[in-house]
Amino acid sequence: MATALKNLNEYNTASFADMSDKKFGIVVAEWHKDITDALSNGAIETLLKHGAQKENIFRNTVPGSFELTLGAQFLAQHEEIDAVICIGVVIKGDTKHDDYINHAVANGLTNVSLKYNKPVAFGLVTTNNLEQALDRAGGKHGNKGVEAAAAVIHMLSF
Repeated sequence: MATALKNLNEYNTASFADMSDKKFGIVVAEWHKDITDALSNGAIETLLKHGAQKENIFRNTVPGSFELTLGAQFLAQHEEIDAVICIGVVIKGDTKHDDYINHAVANGLTNVSLKYNKPVAFGLVTTNNLEQALDRAGGKHGNKGVEAAAAVIHMLSF
């Protein structure tokens, strides 16, 4: 569903299990740091809201969204990490770089999830412009980081 039709902060918690003993890795791209920090904060607040312990949340940074895949793999390979949340922003520009990055990250994160049999959330904001990215980082469409955290909680409750 298009984000314009749904608020990213709205999700169903009916099936959520206790997260107090789970450990979470968060990989955050430094490109568009103001936006990725807002997304990361949304993810962390959501994890804490649903019982995760602050000391069980490990946040690491990578240079840009393309590097999220390897960052996710670095975290997922640790047995004690139960789920990984990846946070990044790719804004369409004058070239087709966004298509290549978005596709590579989506495939890469799927492969990491399947390789390690762990939830790996796609918290990548992919927009046409900066305003749309801000709208999805706590603006009028909510926060994609909240949605990503809710997704891993849901999968860990599966």
